[in-house]
Amino acid sequence: MARKKRRSICPVACGLDLFGDRWTLLLIRDMACGKTLFKEFSASPERIATNILANRLERLVRGGLAERSGPADASGRSGYMLTAKGRSLLPVLSSIADWGLAHIPGTEARMRPNIGR
Repeated sequence: MARKKRRSICPVACGLDLFGDRWTLLLIRDMACGKTLFKEFSASPERIATNILANRLERLVRGGLAERSGPADASGRSGYMLTAKGRSLLPVLSSIADWGLAHIPGTEARMRPNIGR
């Protein structure tokens, strides 16, 4: 597979190309909190559209941040889980959450990532 040409060598730009849209970090949050199945991600309070959800999950897999796991439920459907590369973003998520709690009135940290996974 040909590698996509980068728009810049800036590490911030390259990182944002991988996880900088409005949905990807939320999916990483959900995986860190134990969600694995498509239906679990689509049930998150942010209400991601299913076509966008499928696209972002595939992007996470292609980018090496997540991987498909074996059947996660009785239906035989596979799930998704963070790779070590994906888990390495958890301190970034934690920093974003801390910033939001400190600077955006009315926010609450209701989900706690399982960093030990």
